[in-house]
Amino acid sequence: MNSSPARRAALLATGTAATLVTALGVLVAGVHLGADDPDTVGPSQGSDPFRLASAALAPTASCDALLDSYQERALELVGPWGWQGGGDQYFGERTPLAGDMDMGSVMSNESTTSARTSRAESSETGTNVQEAGVDEPDTVKTDGEHLFRLHGSQLTTYDVSGEAPTELATIRLPELRTGEILLHGHHLVAVGDGRDHDPTTTITTIDVSEAAAPRITETLSVSAASVTARLHGDVVRVVIRNGLPELDFKYPDDERGQVGARRHNEQVVSETTLADWLPHIDGDSAVECAAVAVPEDPDTALGTVTTLAFTPGGDERRAVAVATSTEIAYFSGDRLHLATQANWFGFRGGMGRTSDSASSPIRPSGELGRTQLYSFALDDLDTTFVAAGEVKGAIADRWSMDSADGVLRVAVGPTAATGNFNSVVTLGEEDGLLVERGRVDKLGIDEEIKSVRWFDDLALVVTFREVDPLYAIDLSEPAAPVLLGELKIPGFSEYLHPIGPHRMIGIGQDAADDGTTTGAQAALFNVSDLTNLRRADVVAYPAHTYAAAGQDPRQFTWLPEKRTALTVITDPWDGRTAWVSTLRVRSGKLQESRTRVTYGDNAALVRTVPLASGKVVLVTDDEVTFFDVD
Repeated sequence: MNSSPARRAALLATGTAATLVTALGVLVAGVHLGADDPDTVGPSQGSDPFRLASAALAPTASCDALLDSYQERALELVGPWGWQGGGDQYFGERTPLAGDMDMGSVMSNESTTSARTSRAESSETGTNVQEAGVDEPDTVKTDGEHLFRLHGSQLTTYDVSGEAPTELATIRLPELRTGEILLHGHHLVAVGDGRDHDPTTTITTIDVSEAAAPRITETLSVSAASVTARLHGDVVRVVIRNGLPELDFKYPDDERGQVGARRHNEQVVSETTLADWLPHIDGDSAVECAAVAVPEDPDTALGTVTTLAFTPGGDERRAVAVATSTEIAYFSGDRLHLATQANWFGFRGGMGRTSDSASSPIRPSGELGRTQLYSFALDDLDTTFVAAGEVKGAIADRWSMDSADGVLRVAVGPTAATGNFNSVVTLGEEDGLLVERGRVDKLGIDEEIKSVRWFDDLALVVTFREVDPLYAIDLSEPAAPVLLGELKIPGFSEYLHPIGPHRMIGIGQDAADDGTTTGAQAALFNVSDLTNLRRADVVAYPAHTYAAAGQDPRQFTWLPEKRTALTVITDPWDGRTAWVSTLRVRSGKLQESRTRVTYGDNAALVRTVPLASGKVVLVTDDEVTFFDVD
């Protein structure tokens, strides 16, 4: 770590706080976190989560050293106006949870020019997810016979096995302000904003074995912002983030000038304890010091990203953390990948969906335009570090990441460290490092990535400025990815959904020749020949409409047996109306009809939930009914 002698002296001159650190490890909310203490209180991690630690990411020797690393990096960020010298820049806002795509990623290897895009369907709980077999939180879940809906802090259960949905019970989750739910067996897990003023995540487990009498069994209050959550088999993983702490900074005034304010603020940072940097659950430490790894790169964004793993209804909880901060967490079936990036002003570059975008934490000076990557293997409750690395460029969101056969694939946008184009890069895990294996550059020069869809040996990337180039990249050889074809058409697709074996639906916006968006559109693509991509048909919606699935793919449902898609279209200007658009794929064309379902800002709450019976439940802001698809 680099710091000036004055700042290093400030770090060492920590008074009472330093005495506690030196003598006791650290006393945090009554929980001793000394690394050598056999009676350390906190979540068990099982096997060592950093046994494969590399030079890029490794745990510190003790709690003292961990605190030193936080303070030393923080001293590089503090100035006379607080963090970053630019006023109160506390980046602790919660990032809303978001579950989005289902990509059962399968394609044919028979030919490098032929793609078999799998039929992507909703998860067993009715949510359109990113990865097959990895369920994501949503405001609505189903077990096929019952439907569970979380609206604010109110959980309502329904019987959907009859001729019409019937409300069974409603309970209030008292510690929750707003959130989303996961369903496993007879347990719901609600994750979202707590009611405290500070960033707080509330995790509530509800027993729904009797749907007419749901019962809260556990509520945890976590002193950190929620990033996302996933369900792998029996295990729920919740990713939370602590940004830079709110401290008692002083600003220049008549009593103290900039020099005095800076010295005061540096002293405040030097007196922080681990309680200021690490998350807590109901007042106790959420993670042990030995389970927190520190990035070797001093320019990495500062904060703490923690992954909590537990089984709903179980007694054990395990935690692992990285001393950085990010909102980008991508889960595959066996991996968790974190990507962190920020510029000097603390805002993440690149385009991201609204459901996953928020201000990034502050990052110190250094080479900008890079994204740090950290990869973890998932095995039951264990979350074990396997590799770290970096890539030049900006990763817009988790949809720009994918993992297959031990290879991480990322789509990156331009930054100060790259050319004026987008790229697809492959990275392999080697001795604790993520090492670049191959890349394709110059995708969409002077354009931004709008959407990415990954398959086992294929990436489909949409970029946009005035027209919509759809690129097909062959990934069958990770060390030598190849651009096979591109299609340029007006507008752009923000969400791509394979309907297999050689077709794909794109949901997005139409545009004029100068790139001005005109209204929503849905397109049917033929990708049977990757060297000759074709748009088979397009549906143009009225002017000023917007395709909601572009920002929240949970507002898209594919019904494979009916060869029909349901997607939400809104008009925020004319009547603030929301429709469910029914898209029937017939003889290589799209047949479209529209049903008005709600008005106003509540369009974001609309869901179309498929049931095993073949019925579809329509959920709006104030109603749960069956939706007629036929």
